[in-house]
Amino acid sequence: MDRDQARQMVEAVLRANPKGEEVFMEYDKTKTLTDAKRKQMVNILVADMIETHGRIPPSSARTNYALGIVTLFPYLQDPYSKNGYIDQDFTMMFGDEVSSKFLAKWPTFFKPKVISDCRTLGPNQYVEELLSALELQPDNINGWDSDMSAILLLLHLLPPTSRGQKKTAKISSAQAAKHLVRYLQEGASLTTFLERAETRQPSLLCIGEQKNKIAKFYIIIDQKAVPCKAQTSVAAFDELFKAHFVFSLPYDEALSNFYTFVQTTVYNIDVGNAKESPRVKELGARLLQGDI
Repeated sequence: MDRDQARQMVEAVLRANPKGEEVFMEYDKTKTLTDAKRKQMVNILVADMIETHGRIPPSSARTNYALGIVTLFPYLQDPYSKNGYIDQDFTMMFGDEVSSKFLAKWPTFFKPKVISDCRTLGPNQYVEELLSALELQPDNINGWDSDMSAILLLLHLLPPTSRGQKKTAKISSAQAAKHLVRYLQEGASLTTFLERAETRQPSLLCIGEQKNKIAKFYIIIDQKAVPCKAQTSVAAFDELFKAHFVFSLPYDEALSNFYTFVQTTVYNIDVGNAKESPRVKELGARLLQGDI
């Protein structure tokens, strides 16, 4: 759909619902929407989208609804997004509460538990390097910041496994990390990096003076760089995870356990329905002990 068609579709859905008229009244009066009214609007549109396209609508359908929202309500546009809606697309699918789960729970709940769990592991050089980065030593110019290091520690706890009928060689968690995040020193050629990028699944590219001083984050999809609005590793990873749903892309096979854990245990998406490996279930149960 073009913008006008998308706007007409969203307006028709909202006008047909009495609660939708309340959304228009508030927006006309204040040029914005309260959280309550925004959730009300999202619920109306998601219900219509699911009724029309099924429980997991295709990316094109979600894009049309998101485009319709920001065209009909221009003051709701995301100023950091090229089209004014990538974040809104994910929120439309799952709601504000789910959308904010990672940013709310990772730093204070999951991160310390992952670190504590990794400290009990046997000697491992890769793990030791990640743990040392958590101490923020001034002379540690080669390691990631503490947030990215903790995310990579989670990946180590959920390493790649051989799956399917293909006989593929098992890779280490350090190798799998390259499927998740890559570093490019500031000043290096982004074009050259993209030309050499191999994976089609979303991954994170961090550009900065050094690994623990990142200036820009990009999500790499099919050899294209999509700028992140995030300014921290945690927020950038949040955008990376959501990109899989926004663009209807499967997880990288090497990161399947890792992403499934994040999906079900952190975001609580499709709990009980998503296929979780025994390792994912066991780690989730262990880390969630004491969660209120």
